[in-house]
Amino acid sequence: MSPPRCGAELTRGLHEAMAAIPEMYVLGEDVLDPYGGAFKITKGMSEAWPGRVITTPISEASLFGVASGMAMRGLRPVLEVMFGDFITLGFDQIVNGISKFREMYDDQVTLPLVVRTPMGGRRGYGPTHSQSLEKFLLGVPNIRVVATSEVHDLAAMITAAVADDEPVFLIENKVMYGRANLRPVDGRIGELDVVETAGPYPTLTFSGSGFTEAAATIVAYGGMVPIALEAATELIMEHEVFCEVVVISGLLPLDLDPILASLSRSGVVVTLEEGTLTGGVGAEIAARVQAEGWNDLRRPVVRVAARDGIIPSAPTLEEAVLPGVADVTRAVLAAVGARA
Repeated sequence: MSPPRCGAELTRGLHEAMAAIPEMYVLGEDVLDPYGGAFKITKGMSEAWPGRVITTPISEASLFGVASGMAMRGLRPVLEVMFGDFITLGFDQIVNGISKFREMYDDQVTLPLVVRTPMGGRRGYGPTHSQSLEKFLLGVPNIRVVATSEVHDLAAMITAAVADDEPVFLIENKVMYGRANLRPVDGRIGELDVVETAGPYPTLTFSGSGFTEAAATIVAYGGMVPIALEAATELIMEHEVFCEVVVISGLLPLDLDPILASLSRSGVVVTLEEGTLTGGVGAEIAARVQAEGWNDLRRPVVRVAARDGIIPSAPTLEEAVLPGVADVTRAVLAAVGARA
């Protein structure tokens, strides 16, 4: 049997959460049937759950305010922001409200809300609909930032996020929706061995050598996961360089232990993200690794990311701006002192 598509698994998770959690509501622009959202993740929900799926005006700032108010009154809203680029319109609500209310009111309120939003390019949507802006959330206290990927249990992740008593920002790479949701079978995905941490937002670590040999650790998340796994396979097949790929989901807070465990075997870390290089997720990982894993590092952490600039609409130019397999293989080979 073929594995289900990631988009279908997210939809299944939303339905399962609606059935299990009566306080849950879904709101966002164009989420009602028959449209079901720009990427069809809420398709079928308003028919199945009339009155609990709410379509809204185009006003992200007010949507964050409404969602936070619902959460403080005991509901569990799931807000779909149609494109991740538009979370910037809600930053006042996020930074000065959602992240602060629980402490400001001495734990008398909680904000169990979920913000789902697609990030990333490779769809030709141009400069204002293709960005990966999750890094801007990393400096905000009292929220969770979670990156979904094609190797995570997406239905379970949705349900866990809705049940979470903290505000959760679920980042969904938009290319992922049509891809197969791959899950480990007997400790393997494809030709690679994999171990998975426990908890609602797990980390998966892949190895092509049964975790016995590693020249480098590649840390990736979201839409960069298939690129990291393809690069790791190419490095084995073409260069006989065995890498481990650490796929994180929790960006905030960051579980550093799986990265440090892989680093202890490899001595080299290469971070990979689709967002721009300056001030990125990779910079935070590099700082943490170099502070807490210094004794195991043989070389400085290497970061691979998008070029600092806007994302073009033309496919060839978009590919030139965003990091790809060749960028990862070059970075790893340079880091381990091998020749391409």
